[in-house]
Amino acid sequence: MASPIKLTKDAALVNDTAPTKSRLRRIAGLFHPYRSKLAVVAALVGLSSVVALASPFLLRGILDTALPQGRTGLLTALAAGMIAVTVLTSVFGVLQTYLSTAVGQEVMHDLRSAVYARLQSMPLAFFTATRTGEVQSRIANDIGGMQSTVTTTATSLVSNFTSVIAAMIAMVVLDWRLTLVSLVMLPLFVWISRRVGNERRRITGQRQKQLASMSAIVEESLSVSGILLGRTMGRSPELVDDFTRESRGLVDLEIRSSMAGRWRQSTIGIVMAAMPAVIYWAAGLTVASGHPMVSIGTLVAFTTLQAGLLRPAVMLLSTGVDVQSSMALFDRIFEYLDLRPDIEEPDNPVPLPDLASGQVRIEQLGFTYDSDDRNVLSDIDITVPAGTSLAIVGETGSGKTTLGYLVARLYDATTGRITIDGVDVRDLSFADLSTHVGVVSQETYLFHASVAENLRFAKPDASLAELHAAARAAQIHDHIMSLPKGYDTLVGERGYRFSGGEKQRLAVARAILRNPPIMVLDEATSALDTRTEREVQAAIDALSIGRTTITIAHRLSTIRDADQIVVLDRGRVAERGTHRELLDRNGYYADLISRDEVLAPAA
Repeated sequence: MASPIKLTKDAALVNDTAPTKSRLRRIAGLFHPYRSKLAVVAALVGLSSVVALASPFLLRGILDTALPQGRTGLLTALAAGMIAVTVLTSVFGVLQTYLSTAVGQEVMHDLRSAVYARLQSMPLAFFTATRTGEVQSRIANDIGGMQSTVTTTATSLVSNFTSVIAAMIAMVVLDWRLTLVSLVMLPLFVWISRRVGNERRRITGQRQKQLASMSAIVEESLSVSGILLGRTMGRSPELVDDFTRESRGLVDLEIRSSMAGRWRQSTIGIVMAAMPAVIYWAAGLTVASGHPMVSIGTLVAFTTLQAGLLRPAVMLLSTGVDVQSSMALFDRIFEYLDLRPDIEEPDNPVPLPDLASGQVRIEQLGFTYDSDDRNVLSDIDITVPAGTSLAIVGETGSGKTTLGYLVARLYDATTGRITIDGVDVRDLSFADLSTHVGVVSQETYLFHASVAENLRFAKPDASLAELHAAARAAQIHDHIMSLPKGYDTLVGERGYRFSGGEKQRLAVARAILRNPPIMVLDEATSALDTRTEREVQAAIDALSIGRTTITIAHRLSTIRDADQIVVLDRGRVAERGTHRELLDRNGYYADLISRDEVLAPAA
């Protein structure tokens, strides 16, 4: 089902100074789509509270009338009434628990989906600056920690509040004087509970940060790469110590959270438990004076009602403490929901034709990372005619990969623009852009799934014949077929059952399967040996016919036949031309060639 949570672009980040009323309104808004179910829950709660009030009055009838007067018929009717009250309240309780739990789970589903969708819309810069474990912790630990709050708290608040109000009314009906004695301490209890709630909220925020830190350590150190690095560097004992230290910090926070205000809460419990004794004592004094305040039946009924008041009152105060504690969780979730993506889909995207030619035009392009005032790219002006190949070369850090990612709109240009067939990439829908521009990055990512499932990530409805054709083009089909399960072979976590070259060829096959008119190859053959590189390059060259190809490479052996070569130096175009033209100039490119071990002898 679609998430009913609306993620506004202009929302400010929620923080500890956000007004409580505003935060509560936002939390209440999460339940708005399920207001009809909540109305039924409220009705069941109201009915249950009203029906439960009958028991003390039935008990008074038994003690003051049925038993003294020996009226067995009335006694039977009143006793049967008390049994019926118990049955009805139990049935109502089961129904309201089911409905409230269903609503709570729907709200948690909406939150998880909304947070995941928002994270999917965030730019690469967000993920390069945020630990993966922190992101996972927001979805798993923070939303998971809300389960009790969103599934039972709303019902508990309504149920206990209704019970308190109903009990107070019934107690006033029985005797207003005893009611005043019962309620005299409530304001103090409310004040104590608010203090405890604020304290627990602060501790909860610290605890969730500690959980996020632990998740980050687990994600980084227990991945295949983390295990390899830890063992080869001899740092496994230090990693264990780091995790143990974080875990010990969590133990301390959990104890502080559990004990926060515990003595004050215990004082409330003691006072409330003593209240019936105070009522019996006060009523007993009036009997001793010869002027009894109430009858025995009324006294027993009143203390029964008093228990019905004090128990939900304590629970109401405790629920209030839990709500305040959970505010820290909501704040952390709302912080992610309010993140504003730097790259947004246009409201009215310009469609590209299905048979787009694939011309790429880079016009006066400049780019700067938000966290760095240095220009990564400046005054880049390049035209790549449809069906031709462009190679981008340069020293490490010259901006080659960034330029390729800008074509795919993984970043947005700071100045200037990039067009595909005359349409600014910022005016294209994300779906249209991903259909027309394919990317094979230098860091191959494979899911923990079968080979076929990894390939079909590019085209979910691809037939087995299409998978075979793409794999053959990438020179990986024969190797896949040599595996015991062929295309059903599990690749392992991040593809660690395959060599670097095999993973790279699977990534190339995945891009080929998508068949975009424009392909960005970010050092796509960097992990291959010389022989395999030639095989894959031959396949890529064959597929490049009629396709616009932008190749980013350090190994210049892969780009000598490119239609156009652009040399970047410190984010600017230093040279451009064909391989032979640039060699004849004896400039930047010739210097790079002289240092390339593979191509230098052939040049």
